[in-house]
Amino acid sequence: MPPQEPFCEFTENGSAIRHIVVLGAGSAGLMAALALRRRAPEFKVTVVRSPDLGVIGVGEGTTAAFPRFLFGLLGLKPKDFYDQAQPTWKLGLRFLWGPRPEFFYTFETETAGHAPELPMENGFYAKGHEEQPLMGRISALMKAQKALPRQENGAPDLRLSHAFHIENRVFVSWLEQAARENGAEFIDGLVEGAEPGPRGIGALRLDGDRVVRGDFFVDASGFRSELAGKALGEPWESYTDSLFCDRAVIGGWDRTDETVLPYTTCETMEAGWCWRIDHEPFINRGYVFSSAFLSDDGARAELMAKNPKIGGEPRVVKFRSGRLRNLWTGNVVAVGNSGGFVEPLEATSLQTIGTMSANLADTLRGCGGLPTPSLVKLFNQHHTAMWDDIRDFLAVHYRFNTRTDSRFWRHCQSESALRGAEGIVEYYRENGPSLNGANHALSRDNAFGLEGYYALLVGQAVPHRRPHVPSDRERAYWEKRTADLAAMAAASCGVREGLALLRDPRLRWG
Repeated sequence: MPPQEPFCEFTENGSAIRHIVVLGAGSAGLMAALALRRRAPEFKVTVVRSPDLGVIGVGEGTTAAFPRFLFGLLGLKPKDFYDQAQPTWKLGLRFLWGPRPEFFYTFETETAGHAPELPMENGFYAKGHEEQPLMGRISALMKAQKALPRQENGAPDLRLSHAFHIENRVFVSWLEQAARENGAEFIDGLVEGAEPGPRGIGALRLDGDRVVRGDFFVDASGFRSELAGKALGEPWESYTDSLFCDRAVIGGWDRTDETVLPYTTCETMEAGWCWRIDHEPFINRGYVFSSAFLSDDGARAELMAKNPKIGGEPRVVKFRSGRLRNLWTGNVVAVGNSGGFVEPLEATSLQTIGTMSANLADTLRGCGGLPTPSLVKLFNQHHTAMWDDIRDFLAVHYRFNTRTDSRFWRHCQSESALRGAEGIVEYYRENGPSLNGANHALSRDNAFGLEGYYALLVGQAVPHRRPHVPSDRERAYWEKRTADLAAMAAASCGVREGLALLRDPRLRWG
């Protein structure tokens, strides 16, 4: 079926959207259904749960935007989420990446921060290839493998910017329950195809000669992109000039005496990188790699050699990096992997799903179910730019990583296209991690901001032309600041202690 013009019929025939059908009951479909029911309850929402779509089922990390989506935009209760989804805290990412021994990417402003007692931004005090100093309280907590500072009464203080590690299958189960409680209806069935309609899609055909009709469809069918990609033929825009990985080999093991780490580890490998995500009962490991530089068997062998505790045979997942040209086409919006995918290097998947789902609900409610072509156009511009910003940010990881001198990494250093990140990289090379006018190098809606880019550029020791030699007074202040941060972190809660305190029946939730 050829692509349709977006939604001219809605305003011409006066037929408003009333029934929204969500194809897919993984995290993308369920988050979309939940957002629609919470933020636009006047729409009927039916979720088609098809066993042939499946759930990837790996450990997931989020960004700090995710709790804001759940508890802020959707108004869900944190206690229910902690009780049922069983998350652990993620304060950021620990990178074993680039020439430094390690560096930390946090969800608070640290590298781009500016202590009033110092003349320069914090990033100027990280020297050469040395171990990076503590930039703030979150990096101090991560360095100490602690999750939460304490309040005066000893309880964990959740008022810091944090994200979560969640086991996907448990998370999907919780999402389904929450969607049902908020009025979403569910139909189980094998999807056999889509019937055309005047707006794009008219109905889904299921096994047993069943038909599910709707006015509007959310395509959350994963990599298959059943509706937006396959049925409506929306073109795919590849990111392969910036991102070269196309597979992941995944494994893990049951936790024994290992510390539950409050961050995702991202570690350079010969032909890509390896994640570690800590859950309470087990540890998830995955190696993201390029099949042009390493075979599946070679990736399995390298992962197993580094992680001999992995049980069973690690499985391989194939993917492609890119997005649909338009995420809203006809009467279909593609959410999650059906609309775009990039490797989980900065754990942006659930962030983009949450942002798109909330914006979709607000858009449909705001127009009374009668979206105009200009609304659709702006929606597409905003959300395709969001995907492109992620691509550009990930490209910086690859372009400047010099930790491993392999054929893959030499290719990345010479060939990774920075595209929209060129401006901020050029600014940094000339000015260092300065705040003076730097915001103009990024769009206002860029999800990573100066802090994200500076954390990566300083963390990878990318050289710039504005070095700063600190005075004795500055050095003394920095040493005291570092000691104070380390002392705070040493007295803070680890993940296990923090979870135990949260589960204490005497704890009163706000």
